[in-house]
Amino acid sequence: MARPTDFTPRIDAPDLGLMTDGDASALAPEGRLTGLSFVGSELDGRRLAGASFSECTFQDVSVDGADLRSAGFVDVAIERLNAPVFSAPRSQFRRVVVDGSRFGSAEVYESEWESVEFRNCKLGYVNLRGAELQDVLFTGCILDELDLCGATAHRLAFADSRVRRLDLTAAKLKQVDLRGLEMRELAGLEGLRGAAMTSFQIGELAPLFAAHFGIVEKT
Repeated sequence: MARPTDFTPRIDAPDLGLMTDGDASALAPEGRLTGLSFVGSELDGRRLAGASFSECTFQDVSVDGADLRSAGFVDVAIERLNAPVFSAPRSQFRRVVVDGSRFGSAEVYESEWESVEFRNCKLGYVNLRGAELQDVLFTGCILDELDLCGATAHRLAFADSRVRRLDLTAAKLKQVDLRGLEMRELAGLEGLRGAAMTSFQIGELAPLFAAHFGIVEKT
């Protein structure tokens, strides 16, 4: 049984029941969709702000430039999504798994994620500024830049993943596990409070710590 200090995200699989084929042409802003499966659909540039998807699956779907502002995804499984530009600020993700997908610029600032897992995904710039994250896991993912400025994260973890640049400026972390994340650059050192790292990672970041605290090395 997990202890209260356990850093492991508590990921619940999406609750998916029987589904019928979804008609992508019928999607509209503020729409409410339940129990639908979308395969090979092209939603590029579509206006879907405020749409709600529950107990749905997406496979081989393209959403480049689609407007998903304030959209909701609850109990959703996504596989091989193509999104050079993914625009879903102030959206909600709950019990969502994203597998084998590609994101270029992902604008998901001020969003709410709970029990979300990304598996084997390639992501460019991920803007999670001001987001609220709870029980989120990245497994086998490659990220160019992860922007968590001002975000609140509880039980966020990484496994066999790497990021070129991680920005934790003004972030509030609680039980966040960075041990499975290879980092090249780190901004916002004060945001590391509440994170777990390996001794090797800490050693690699020693020059940054020294510069941040004004430590001068003397021989």
